[in-house]
Amino acid sequence: MKAPRTHLPGLAPLLLAAAAAVVGVLIVMPLAVVFASAFAKGVGGYFAVFDEPDTWSAIQLTLTVAAISVPLNAVFGLAAAWAIARFEFRGKTALLAVIDLPFSMSPVVSGLVWVLLFGAQGWFGDFLTDHGWKIIFALPGLVLATITVTFPFVARELIPLMQDQGSDEEAAAVTLGAGGLTTFWRVTLPNVKWALLYGVLLCNARAMGEFGAVSVVSGRIRGLTNTLPLHIEALYNDYDFVGAFAAASILASLGLLTLAVKTALEWRFADQLAVGSRRRG
Repeated sequence: MKAPRTHLPGLAPLLLAAAAAVVGVLIVMPLAVVFASAFAKGVGGYFAVFDEPDTWSAIQLTLTVAAISVPLNAVFGLAAAWAIARFEFRGKTALLAVIDLPFSMSPVVSGLVWVLLFGAQGWFGDFLTDHGWKIIFALPGLVLATITVTFPFVARELIPLMQDQGSDEEAAAVTLGAGGLTTFWRVTLPNVKWALLYGVLLCNARAMGEFGAVSVVSGRIRGLTNTLPLHIEALYNDYDFVGAFAAASILASLGLLTLAVKTALEWRFADQLAVGSRRRG
């Protein structure tokens, strides 16, 4: 016999008020401060920061790093999810552990690893120097650091969904004569496209906002290796508070846009997301 529910009058409004207060203090107020500080000197003062070449360089570099790392992570995440969900092989548990590793490892450590490997004093430093290849303090290092901290997002969205869906539809397609690529494009990809887009969205948001890993491998060279988060810190340290908050408003706006798209995607494939959440739990 199921125990009767206990109704506590007024509890729901109290919890909602408490949640709204926490969100207001921790989320809404900081966002309001960012935009208010960005426009502290008016619209002209806000747009003045975008007249600086270093600001445009930081924006372009951030978009470039994201444009390279996100598609690579999408390909890896889809391949890893397909392998883990569809096949049994030795080392499967280890692969899952490696995929989850960036979630439990400091981003600074992720960046330091690449410095120890490809820096001037690293394991491959002499080889790279002899051949004129530059990874650390250059675009390749930024991409590697970003990929390291973002590659779990796509895979972890796809794995539980593909495990729950099973392989019956793919097996039926193969039985009817479809090849591997045809099965992938006509069956596998349509079944996971919304979860894939959701994972790509989260991956892109993290890639553009990453600070710890890229700060280690970038060298913080203004106009060359400073991404937008690093440029914001540089402006703030120079006491250019309006410029810093104006640049920060770009990331904040991207975050709000990401939240809006994320909410739309959650509504679009609510059943798939619920399945993934249960499997991850």
